[in-house]
Amino acid sequence: MKFVIITHTQHKLHHGILYGYGPYIREMNLWGKYVDELTIVAPLLKRDLTKIDLPYHHANIRLKRIPSLSLTSFGQIIKSIFLAPAIFYVIMREISKADHIHLRCPGNIGLIGCIAQIFFKRKIKTTKYAGNWDPNAQQPLSYRIQKWLLSNTFLTRNMQVLVYGNWGGQTKNIKPFFTATYPKSRIGDTIIREFGQDFKFLFVGSLSAGKRPLYVIQLIEALLEKGVYCSLDIYGEGIERNILENYIDEKSLSDSIKLFGNQPSEEVENALRNSQFLILPSKSEGWPKVVAEAMFWGVIPIVTRVSCVPWMLDHGNRGILLDYKFNNDVVHIFNKIQQLKTLKMMSKKCMEWSHKFTLDDFEDEIKKLLK
Repeated sequence: MKFVIITHTQHKLHHGILYGYGPYIREMNLWGKYVDELTIVAPLLKRDLTKIDLPYHHANIRLKRIPSLSLTSFGQIIKSIFLAPAIFYVIMREISKADHIHLRCPGNIGLIGCIAQIFFKRKIKTTKYAGNWDPNAQQPLSYRIQKWLLSNTFLTRNMQVLVYGNWGGQTKNIKPFFTATYPKSRIGDTIIREFGQDFKFLFVGSLSAGKRPLYVIQLIEALLEKGVYCSLDIYGEGIERNILENYIDEKSLSDSIKLFGNQPSEEVENALRNSQFLILPSKSEGWPKVVAEAMFWGVIPIVTRVSCVPWMLDHGNRGILLDYKFNNDVVHIFNKIQQLKTLKMMSKKCMEWSHKFTLDDFEDEIKKLLK
């Protein structure tokens, strides 16, 4: 089978081996196990590898390089308008050679792929929509166009669209899906957590406005002011790092809050296993993978009500839902962490739920899609 992936994910070449963002590569390596030829249509960066980059594992892999597209400024929009026809041509040519087309959405490259696939009605296709599929969510126009195209069974045929969450009123090609990190064999490594009066919080994600890391620090600061013995470890990099460092210094919080930057998955796993709460007050999510990973180890998520997150947390029975109203959120967290028996039961429910979504199950679902 000739399998072509169309993605905005930026790749790197190192000693002739193709690398990319770790969580994405892990997933695509599972798809690649069951195809003969793997073609990646994606941007290529000339940068050094980072701790979170991983290689593809496939004997017959080919990269078809395309430029990145950005719509964040007027100049970038004009540039993208000129680049889009050439990208469209490359995508059309690669799709024509493929047996199975796999789109990664949402994204600017994904939008072009959504349009290109219309002209290949008989080709077998899948789309992994890794963003928020909530029909009522406020989203950029390009995202709304992609959702409309993918849901239109006249324009989009022979396509299974994999989305996070089970939303009512969807077309027949929309398939609720999930993602996973750990195999069933790791379930035996989990233990029931105990909760005392000293609480360890964790943040894992990009240090960007969309993930609201400063809000996390301010929540912990407020808990400390209320006399709660707690600490926060922050994993990730991003443009807000200097802002966070300055805030921690100005508020004299360095004894309680520490930044660790990007770390390999093994280090992040160790941090999860040694924490009690994960805070992720994101503006938007698809399936927040780190939330499911945390729940696998019995870490209680503290997250905003976005996408399928309320369903993941059973509307508050498997975690703490934030409203992004600071005083209310502080009081809500403070009241919850006083209930030690409830926390233990909540942690157990987290594990029971997350253990249903293992890599074994994920790989079985991928094999079904490729058949």
